[in-house]
Amino acid sequence: MERYRHYSDASRLVLPAIDVLLILGAFHLSSYLISGSWQFSGLNTALYAIFALLWWILSGHYANIYRVDRLITYPEKLLYIIRTFLLHAVLLGLGAVLLQQYWVSARFLFAVYSFSLMAVVSGRFLLAFSYRFYLRHWAQAPSRYVIVGAGESGQSLYRFLASHDPVGNEFVGFFADEPVPGGLRALVRGSVADLKAFCTHTQVDQVYFALPLDQRELIEDLSRFADQHFLSFRIVPDFRGTVRKDVNVYFYDHLPILTIRHEPLGIRTNQVLKRVFDVAFSLTVICTVFPFLMPVLALLIKLDSPGPVFFKQMRPGKRNQLFPCYKLRTMRTDHGKTELQATKGDARITRVGAYLRKYNLDELPQFFNVLLGHMSVVGPRPNMISQLEEYSKHITEYQLRHAVPPGITGYAQVNGYRGETREAGTMEKRVEYDLKYMENWSFSLDMKIIGQTVWNMVRGEKNAY
Repeated sequence: MERYRHYSDASRLVLPAIDVLLILGAFHLSSYLISGSWQFSGLNTALYAIFALLWWILSGHYANIYRVDRLITYPEKLLYIIRTFLLHAVLLGLGAVLLQQYWVSARFLFAVYSFSLMAVVSGRFLLAFSYRFYLRHWAQAPSRYVIVGAGESGQSLYRFLASHDPVGNEFVGFFADEPVPGGLRALVRGSVADLKAFCTHTQVDQVYFALPLDQRELIEDLSRFADQHFLSFRIVPDFRGTVRKDVNVYFYDHLPILTIRHEPLGIRTNQVLKRVFDVAFSLTVICTVFPFLMPVLALLIKLDSPGPVFFKQMRPGKRNQLFPCYKLRTMRTDHGKTELQATKGDARITRVGAYLRKYNLDELPQFFNVLLGHMSVVGPRPNMISQLEEYSKHITEYQLRHAVPPGITGYAQVNGYRGETREAGTMEKRVEYDLKYMENWSFSLDMKIIGQTVWNMVRGEKNAY
């Protein structure tokens, strides 16, 4: 594997030089096709070409296009190059607009970028193909490796090397004590105890250790064995096996940071994106739906039973901070049981209130909560204070659902977990879906939940009472 590093180091010098020659050729070819001369049409064009070449080298290093080792696939190479060209074009065009310096024509720029893209992509793929052809036919024999442990880390390493480097690395087999999935059983050569004897009698160049890191004595023993038999010993950390939970690894520069839970909504950019959408969506609903629908609903509520149109109740929000949650009133005002969860056939619910609950219309005022920052359009539903106190005692992960703002609709609700929670396991399933949402959040997931909610509103929900 060290030879990858040497080749990569060389590529950081050679590839930028090749790119400069190819892009410079694209400038001259574009000049010839547009003006009929191979020479630049003026000093400004020449200066623009020099600036573009320097900026290309900087953009290329940033976008990782000078990594050409075998552990990167052809689609990944193409993606990196296209991304770099887009970054280069956007920043160069933005700079020209800000400086109000339009040195070259749009036709010339289009020709330059078209020829440059074709030249750089072709050159990069030709180099990568030639290198792999050399390794396949003239280079030394492929490196043979074994993997100690067939858990998630070991399987991930096997799949990665098999797909990214089938030429330079030859997989010999797994050595594992744990149960192995059926599709991989044929690749197991024995238990961990059989590894030393196998490596002694079979050519093996590298040993990858993919078991939990708490097995210190085994790591030291295999490391000494590898040194004595001239084997490369490498550790693929199985953090999940070490802490017995899913682990996510982030890098601050070269420093690995482990988190037990995936928290996409802990990233500031995602928070801003979600908040911008919440404000825009809420304003759209308030300005377009409310003027027509709310007066009708308010009149029906007043005609059906005496009392206010709106109902306000303190609910725990993000980090258990209480906020006034607004709803359309769906119950009589004389029952005196505001902290008692609604049940099927509940006598407190009015005739209009039953329809409002069935079609989720009672939640509409919560768009004002979203505008005020108390809630989000999508998130874990805000439970009552009494539920927070009750379920926190016997559901270990219940509090985690309050790490983000509550939502008007949520992942648990569109999956059928709404309504009363007296049945055993119902609240546990709600919490499970809430945590799945928090750990797998994406903008597309929010759109999917909103779409499913609208569909549920149209058809009505049987558990909404």
